[in-house]
Amino acid sequence: MENAGGTALAVVLVVLIVFVIIVLVRSVRIIPQARAGVVERLGKYQRTLNPGLTILIPFVDRLLPLLDLREQVVSFPPQPVITEDNLVVSIDTVVYFQVTDPRAATYEIANYIQAVEQLTTTTLRNVVGGLNLEEALTSRDQINGQLRGVLDEATGRWGIRVSRVELKAIDPPHSIQDSMEKQMRAERDRRAAILTAEGTKQSAILTAEGQRQAAILKAEGDAKAAILRADGESQAIQKVFDAIHKGNPDQKLLAYQYLQTLPKLAEGSANKLWIIPSEVGEALKGIGNALGGNAPEQAANGLFDEVPAQRTEP
Repeated sequence: MENAGGTALAVVLVVLIVFVIIVLVRSVRIIPQARAGVVERLGKYQRTLNPGLTILIPFVDRLLPLLDLREQVVSFPPQPVITEDNLVVSIDTVVYFQVTDPRAATYEIANYIQAVEQLTTTTLRNVVGGLNLEEALTSRDQINGQLRGVLDEATGRWGIRVSRVELKAIDPPHSIQDSMEKQMRAERDRRAAILTAEGTKQSAILTAEGQRQAAILKAEGDAKAAILRADGESQAIQKVFDAIHKGNPDQKLLAYQYLQTLPKLAEGSANKLWIIPSEVGEALKGIGNALGGNAPEQAANGLFDEVPAQRTEP
C-alpha cells in the first residue's frame, strides 16, 4: 500500500511539474527584432507586441504568427497585358513593400501578398492599356510611378506601405521583336552611311582647302621670287650702267665690247639662225680707225669666218 501511494504521489508531482512548465512556456514570449506579434484575448484583439520579453496569460491570451516588419521584395510571374495598339506583351513586376501596422495587416486583409499581386496586375493592365508598344517600352519610369501611387493608396488601409514598383521585363511577341530588330538594324545602317558620307565630305573639303592654300602660297612665293629676281636684275643693270658712265668709255671701247657680245647671242642649241645687226660695220670701222686700215677687214673676216659657220645650220 505504501508503494502504491508513493507511486501515485510521484505521478501527481510529475503532472504538476509538466503543467507548470507548459504554463511558463505559454506565458513567456520573446519577440525578435523587426518582428511584431498580435495578441488576442478570448478571441478579441488585445494588443500588439513589440520586440523584447513579454508575459501572457496562459489559456486566455493567444499569440498569432509573428509579422515581419522589414521591407520585403516580391517578384510576380509574367502577366499578359494588351497595349493600346492591340499587341500582347508579357510584363514581369517586382514590388517592394513594408508592413507598417501589424493590426491592420492581420485583420483588414486575409493575405496581403496575394492582394498586392492581384492589385499590381489589374493596375498594370489599366496603365499599359492606355499606351502603345513604343510608349510602353520607353516609359518605364512613368509606369512605375503610376503603379506605386495606386498601390500605395490602396494598400495604406491594409497597414502596408509600397515603396517601389519596378518593371523587370517587358517582352513583346517574337514577330514584333524580329521586326524591331530589323528596324533598329536598318536605322543603325542608315546612321553609319550618313556618318561615312559626312566623313567623306569633310575629307574632300579639307583636301580641297589644303590644295587651295598650297596653290595660293606657291603663287605668292613665285610672285615674290619674280619680284626679287627682277629687283636683282634691275640693280645689276643699274650698277653696270653707272660703272660705264663713271668710266667715260670712248667709241673704241664700246665697239670692242659690242663685238665681244655678239658671239653670246648665238649660244644655245636652239639658235639655228644668227642675224648680224647693221651696227657691226660701224663698230668695225671704229676699231679699224684705232688699229689701222686693215684691221676692219681682218676683224670682219675673222668674225664672219668663225661665228656664222658654227651657227648657220640647215
